[in-house]
Amino acid sequence: MSEQFPDDAAIERVVLGFADRTLPKAQWTHAAHFATTLWLLRRRPDLDLRTALPPMIRAYNASVGGVNSDTEGYHETITQVSIAAAREFLGRFTADRPLHSVLRDLLDSSLGRSGWILDYWSRGRLFSIEARRGWVEPDLKPWQGA
Repeated sequence: MSEQFPDDAAIERVVLGFADRTLPKAQWTHAAHFATTLWLLRRRPDLDLRTALPPMIRAYNASVGGVNSDTEGYHETITQVSIAAAREFLGRFTADRPLHSVLRDLLDSSLGRSGWILDYWSRGRLFSIEARRGWVEPDLKPWQGA
């Protein structure tokens, strides 16, 4: 992952591409999602990401030809737990820790696995219409942070 995000400037390029909808879809990876969330948490504390990030993701998805529906695109439960996980993880470090270093540590943790969320939610519950549209509590074990 250090190749994609060797410094904080690389994270900022992805965030800005996401925000202005010029980031190629292939670059909107698991790592890029967390990079964006960490950057927004640190650099835009004025935003309540729980409400600000969902429309940003929906708009980005649509801009790259994606569809936000009951079966694809934006997913509320995944977004909300990912924001919470990133916030908790970022809170472990001082504000002067380079963000790319925080991201590297996050990606080296269990959160770096794209399927980490399936430790808490069964596949059926997580990919239900209800979980895609709104917050659904985990059914395998309680979410207690990263």
